[in-house]
Amino acid sequence: MTEAKVYTFDFNGRKLVVEIGEIAKQATSAAVVRYEDTAVLSVTQASKDPSDLDFFPLMLMYTEKLYAAGKIPGGFFKREGRPSELETLTARLIDRPIRPLFPDGFKNDIQIINTVISGDTDCSPPMTAMFGSSLTLALSPMPFQGPIAGVVVGRVDGEFIVNPTEEELELSDIDLIVAGTKDAINMVEAGAKQVSEDDMLEAMMFGHSWIQKLCLFQEEIIAEIGQEKIEFVPQKPDATIVDYIEKNAKAELVKAAQNHDRSARSDMVKSIKDSVQEAVEKMFETLDKDDRKAKLKESNRLMDNIIKDEVRRLILEEKVRPDGRELSEIRALNSKVDLFELTHGSALFTRGQTQALSITTLGALGEHQIIDGLGDTDNKRFMLHYNFPPYSVGETGRYGPPGRREVGHGALGERALAQVMPNEEDFPYTVRIVSEILESNGSTSQASICAGCMSLMAAGVPISAAVAGIAMGLISDGKINRVLTDIQGLEDHLGDMDFKVAGTKEGITALQMDIKIAGLTKEILKEALEQARIGRLTILENMLQTIDKPRPEVSKHAPKVKIMVIDPEKIRDVIGPGGKIISKIIEECDDVKIDIEQDGRVTIMHTALAPIDKAIKKIEDLVRVAKVGEIYEGKVVRIEKFGCFVELWKGTDGLCHVSKLSHDRVNRVEDVVKLGQKLKVKVIGIDDRGRIDLSHQATLPRPEKPSKPVDKKE
Repeated sequence: MTEAKVYTFDFNGRKLVVEIGEIAKQATSAAVVRYEDTAVLSVTQASKDPSDLDFFPLMLMYTEKLYAAGKIPGGFFKREGRPSELETLTARLIDRPIRPLFPDGFKNDIQIINTVISGDTDCSPPMTAMFGSSLTLALSPMPFQGPIAGVVVGRVDGEFIVNPTEEELELSDIDLIVAGTKDAINMVEAGAKQVSEDDMLEAMMFGHSWIQKLCLFQEEIIAEIGQEKIEFVPQKPDATIVDYIEKNAKAELVKAAQNHDRSARSDMVKSIKDSVQEAVEKMFETLDKDDRKAKLKESNRLMDNIIKDEVRRLILEEKVRPDGRELSEIRALNSKVDLFELTHGSALFTRGQTQALSITTLGALGEHQIIDGLGDTDNKRFMLHYNFPPYSVGETGRYGPPGRREVGHGALGERALAQVMPNEEDFPYTVRIVSEILESNGSTSQASICAGCMSLMAAGVPISAAVAGIAMGLISDGKINRVLTDIQGLEDHLGDMDFKVAGTKEGITALQMDIKIAGLTKEILKEALEQARIGRLTILENMLQTIDKPRPEVSKHAPKVKIMVIDPEKIRDVIGPGGKIISKIIEECDDVKIDIEQDGRVTIMHTALAPIDKAIKKIEDLVRVAKVGEIYEGKVVRIEKFGCFVELWKGTDGLCHVSKLSHDRVNRVEDVVKLGQKLKVKVIGIDDRGRIDLSHQATLPRPEKPSKPVDKKE
């Protein structure tokens, strides 16, 4: 067996070890990356020949095997199934900084598979996988213009921390993932507790200083064992097609690109393309079907490039956007709430041709999502789910379970709003937002945040502040940089950056950046953040005119909730053998929902308060404990010669001895009490068997002492 080459690096006091040459030797390149106790197998497999697809077929996978944490998967099948949300998001996270670093037109199939073999959540498996993905790509013969690396940045007590532990991240007001090359940042993903733009920029630059160290470490390995890169020569377009388009279509395409009306522009472009493709069909009618199809694709691509060049020229040279807006101008805004009767909270947010409908639903704490990963099993009580049907862009297409994009957009919206959500003690509900995209022309994820925030307030969720989101763009030729506020679909498609920023009036709560160029300078990032802040405040103003604060109460259709705390030792008394007692309480109280935590917290939920109060009374009666010195008003349930038994509450009674019924002598118990009568008693003792001694006498005023008789002799 081949012995592995081992490379070691001290990364901020933690050992980073790379092992190459022993495992997965038939792959294009492979490495085991160890970050303290975390170990990830990263494998790159690339095809030798380009595909005939219209896009770069890069597939990046990230898999957390539960054996990495010494766990056996739950469920019936006992094996890992479809990727979890975390695995999907991590795969996207690694893909985003890598994809822009391949030359335009490169189409060889590349598959990168990261398998977490040993997972310590304090030593980030996702960042370890990102390092391994970059390194194996850079070691391969593929024309990857890396390496790249990524780090997590936290901030505790004003001090930045690189790759914080889970405990440190809990205390941090910033949770930032930043990736890039040694020269520039090219991917950002962040959540924050209303942090200022300047602080977020500082955190990014702090992260980049550590990225540079990781990139230099990779370069040392690449210099020693890297494979020679294949030479990629972009295929030259067919001169006949180029000449025809230049003479017969270019002027019309440029004119179409200058049309500010989206629908009219689309119709013009389609008409021109149809005409050109008809001509190309005739030019190459002697070719077979596949070759003819390739020529049609090529002509289409050439025409798209003409439109792209003109749109970018207009923005760079004339500061004219496709819809005629100023560079920092936001499209028309419209907000509505309470669109539907039976939903707990609803809101519609429209920005130009982008429209999101968000519905908030409140549920019992027991309806939380259970997340079983490498760390401790977690309970998630706030969720935002994003749906993007094809009709939102006027098309038919795949309609089914969410893809990577939908999962990613939902996670971004969830992160933005989670920062202002109330804690479980103040608002004991599971909260779910579903965002339905009804129209799309750019930045639907940010529209989901705006609509989601308003739907939360309409539902009576006491969020600490309103949150809005906006997407920024960039057009750059390397010398001139134009930052665009509120980008639409065409600007996103043809531009160099998609920079999404969400936050409150006070600061940023979430941030996501993807770029198509090698990286961004600090100056461009600063300009984009400030322009986003101004735009965000404008959108917030529109939202707050519709609903300025959370409703004081939840919807009448939402479940009401009350929490009580019982002695954990009494939980078994409430549940009963086989759950009989709690089932009876639920049945007698109009099917209330009851969740009991191990610490003794009992959450009771129903659409009406009366069944909740009834259930609370029943549980209180089951768990109450009489205390010496306390006074109760009970009911006489049994009379004996030696005294009477008084029921303090259902299931608990005590004995009031005949001598404790009055200050005067009592001959017969019946002379003082009757069966069924209410009687005030005081607990005067509880023996070691739990038997309760009561006194009615102790609740009565003491009789006055008789005055001293007068001595007649005196």
